[in-house]
Parts: sequence; C-alpha cells; structure tokens
Amino acid sequence: MPARLISIVGARPQFVKVAAVARALANVPTLEGRLLHTGQHFDTMMSDVFFSELGIPAPDWHLGIHGGSHGDMTGRMMSALEPVLIEATPAAVIVYGDTNSTLAGALTAAKLGIPIAHIEAGLRSFDRRMPEEINRIVADTLSTLLFCPTRTAVENLAKEGIKSGVHLVGDVMYDAVRHAASHDARTSIVERLGLNPKGYHVATVHRAGNTDDPARLKEILDYLRGVGRTTPVVFPVHPRTRAEIARHHLSLDGLRVIEPLGFIDMQRLVASALSVLTDSGGLQKEAYFHRVPCVTLRDETEWVETIAAGWNRLWHGPDYGARRSIEDYGDGHAADAIARVLAAHFAGTAPPQTSHS
Repeated sequence: MPARLISIVGARPQFVKVAAVARALANVPTLEGRLLHTGQHFDTMMSDVFFSELGIPAPDWHLGIHGGSHGDMTGRMMSALEPVLIEATPAAVIVYGDTNSTLAGALTAAKLGIPIAHIEAGLRSFDRRMPEEINRIVADTLSTLLFCPTRTAVENLAKEGIKSGVHLVGDVMYDAVRHAASHDARTSIVERLGLNPKGYHVATVHRAGNTDDPARLKEILDYLRGVGRTTPVVFPVHPRTRAEIARHHLSLDGLRVIEPLGFIDMQRLVASALSVLTDSGGLQKEAYFHRVPCVTLRDETEWVETIAAGWNRLWHGPDYGARRSIEDYGDGHAADAIARVLAAHFAGTAPPQTSHS
C-alpha cells in the first residue's frame, strides 16, 4: 500500500506550495497524497480561486475554522484535527510555512505520534514577537523531515541542534511561479486595470505586527501614499487589513485599491511592476523570481539572501546592494526533490542526494 501523506493547509501561501507538492506526489506510485484544508483563509479570492487556478484537488477534509485570536483558532483546529488524523492513520503529515494551520497540524500530529514533514523549514526572523516565528520554531522542533529552501535555513537549524532529517531542496515557491508563468496568456490583469508595464508599484500588507498597531499601520499607508505621488501604487487589500484600516478610521486615499487577486493574476501584476512594497515573506521571493526590486515593510526578513543579493531592502534599512542571482532557490523542481526524499524515507532506503544536499 502507498504511504498516505496528509498535507495540512489553510492559508493563501500554503495553497500555492501544496499545488506544486501535490503534482509531484501524484507522480510517485508509492505515495498517496491527501489534502486537509483547515479553513483559515475562507474568502473566495483567498482560497477557492487558488484551487481552481492551480489545479489543486478538492480537499479530502475541510474543517471550516477561521477567525478568533491565535490561541483560539489554533485550539479549535487541533480539536477538529485530532479525530481526522486518528481515523485516517497517515504515515505522516506535511505542514507548510508558518501559519496557525502549520502550528495546529504539527502539535496535533506530534501528540498522536505521527511523523511530521515541514516544508519551508529553518526560516528565522529572530523576532519572537512575530506569531509566525513561534510557529516555525515549534514545527521545526517537532518534525522528522525538514525541507529547507536555502543554505541559511539549514544553518539556522544546525545552530539549534537540529541536523537529522534536514534536506536542502530549494524553494517550492519557485516551482509555483514557473508553473504560473506558463499560464501567463490566461491573464490580462495589467490591461484590465489600465496600467502600463513598469509604470506602477504593487503593495501588500497583512502581518499582525503592521496591521494591529494603528500608528504603525498609518505610517505604512502614509509611506505608500508618498511613493504613489509619482507612480501609482496598486494595493490588493487583504480582508483583515481592510477591517483594521476601517476600525482605526485610517484612509486609503491616494492608493489604487483593488480586491485580492488569484495567484496567476498576482504573478503577472508583480512581473510587470516597477517594484514591490510588502510585508509578505512569499512576495519578497516572488519579486526576486521576476527580477523586480522589493522593499520589505518590516524591520527584519527571513529571506536574508534577497537582501544580500541586492533585490530586496528593509523599509528603514540601507539602500539596495549590488545585484546578483540567488543559487539557493534551486531550479524549479524542489517539489520533485521533496517527493523523492519522502519516497525513500517510507521505503526505508537512503534518501537521494540532490544538488542542494
């Protein structure tokens, strides 16, 4: 019987990653990929559109859990996850990134004695005020297999004493961006918005550290407006960010506000932009994949190599350095490397060496 692997996802960036991984697992006869959606992101443009655009199979389980504080949401997810995992008896669960769904999946599996594979392991901002940082650390500590996108991530784990089961495979987001680029003809988002290529910036804001502090959020909006005085700033607004802006009576004047976009539309919008202004970890990399400069609206980043390579800079930090390519992200086949390691692990054979091992 093939080894049953349950991917636990719930947020927009995870849908993109699981699309690449699901395609790779489907090509390995000894693995059976199943999908559980916690419901963390539930809006059509934050969830459903990704499944239809990226060809992700319908979830085998959908918990429908969203809203509430971090602790409340995580607790409700764990309570709902436990009976599913007990009944499904997976050989392992796969968790992605650093969301509440990641944390709930890792904790529940660990308490049931189910092995965990963490995709995007080893990232660190070294800021434990960020909920995402806590989620990453816990998931990495509990995982049996840790799939790292960069050498820095491997080094971070080694400094924490985690060396067993660590695999440097490249970045599955690069797989996803390459896949989206092959479908560019399906989107006319730039034309629909009446934009000129390289004649606008793209902004996104969603991190709790930026949205939950009204003074910080106002400072960011004022900064984006300043940029927009000379070149339009297109701002797909996250639903929670929009709610916080309204709650604090802040203004979106001076910005080209649009609804959140599907992955393929967003990739086209970023690829044609003059720059990206974001607090999203994923979008920092996506900007680099399209060779578009990025300004990170935070005081730190997990993706330090984007700054070292001159494609990214911190909002209040030094200007861009000299630009070069980043080799660590791989060749767009990270998901295939992950599938090979998983197949070897459950076959009881030595994991294959990759160019990143």
